[in-house]
Amino acid sequence: MAAMKQEFQMIAKTFKGLEPVLAEELRSLGAHEIKIERRAVSFKGDKRLMYKANLWLRTASRVLKPIAVFHAKDADEVYETMKRIDWEQYMSLNNSFAIDTTVYSETFKHSRYVTYRAKDAIADYFTERYQKRPNVCVDGADFLLNVHISHDTVTVSLDSSGESLHKRGWRTDQTVAPINEALAAGLLLLAGWKGDCDLVDPMCGSGTFLIEAAMIALNIPPGIYRQGFAFEKWSDFDADLFGELYNDDSDEREFAYHIYGSDTSFYAVRAAEKNVRSANLQKYISVHQCPMQTVQAPSSNCMLITNPPYGERLEPKDIMHLYGDLGTALKHHFAGATAWIISSNTEALKAVGLKPSVKMKMLNGELDCLFLKYELFAGERKQYLSNAKQPSVHQTPKGKPKTRGAKQHRSPANDIK
Repeated sequence: MAAMKQEFQMIAKTFKGLEPVLAEELRSLGAHEIKIERRAVSFKGDKRLMYKANLWLRTASRVLKPIAVFHAKDADEVYETMKRIDWEQYMSLNNSFAIDTTVYSETFKHSRYVTYRAKDAIADYFTERYQKRPNVCVDGADFLLNVHISHDTVTVSLDSSGESLHKRGWRTDQTVAPINEALAAGLLLLAGWKGDCDLVDPMCGSGTFLIEAAMIALNIPPGIYRQGFAFEKWSDFDADLFGELYNDDSDEREFAYHIYGSDTSFYAVRAAEKNVRSANLQKYISVHQCPMQTVQAPSSNCMLITNPPYGERLEPKDIMHLYGDLGTALKHHFAGATAWIISSNTEALKAVGLKPSVKMKMLNGELDCLFLKYELFAGERKQYLSNAKQPSVHQTPKGKPKTRGAKQHRSPANDIK
């Protein structure tokens, strides 16, 4: 029990632009010594927090546990230092391993060579002692290691997550280039989504925004649908502690509103419906096939969020027309609502024909994007802004008891292969 409370340093990786959101998530989980890094947040906590971070973080891609930090001038020096690490603390000859390397350095030019030398260091450590070496496995390795180099500082970490945390486990179908789940959740949190109104996505694709919004509204941990985490294969894995955290639904809450998705594509709607069923969120999400121009706000208390095509697969005239139709729908059918749009196509965004009240720079994959907020109003803008300054009282209506997401209660120890 004392070991469980022993604290150590950790690093949660995320997307550019979502670092402050991730820091706030960690703070709410009880982390301390939180520090925002480049596409990451470092923090301190115990084993319980590490398990909770993997289960609960919506905007993280993985949670790392550093085991060595040192300085090196080249890949050979990385090899020599890593070979001196006592690897038998963490793995044995019977374990397979894989290494992921990230390099931000003027000195280290080739991350693949660093990966190669890091693998050699671990293999040679065991070979010199037992004349055998553990297997290197690209997919499904028992132990995942991360080597991060910033200038001449090398950080070697155990990857506690395994498969990227954005792969929630609910996705059974997808459209072309769906938005990353962790990014979608981060955008929803940046937009202030808490589940206190209806939500609409008129270009929902395979339903990522819809499902992430429902999980936030219901406060369902995003890791609950996954088959497992890398830390479940560690020698110090506490199955009882993880089982307690995994099966605890005391933090879930009611959601008294509804989430609406639509798309012009039959195949997108079918994919979204499959994913909604996989997440067991049909009670809270409706998906329909219809033209964007016909989409109506379900109520005056509504948020719209969408990730329209950026134009890579559409002709320029088509993409401008698409964004123009989106703007027309917002003007005529969503008075009183708030709309958020993410896109890398700045010219097409002008075709929306509305002035954004907030602009945020984001990165979607390798694409520089803008995440824009539009305050939609009926009548004159000056009158709208004047009314917006008046204080108002809003009460959330009580809803019916909710149905839990598709969490399968399991004994974590039984999932270890």
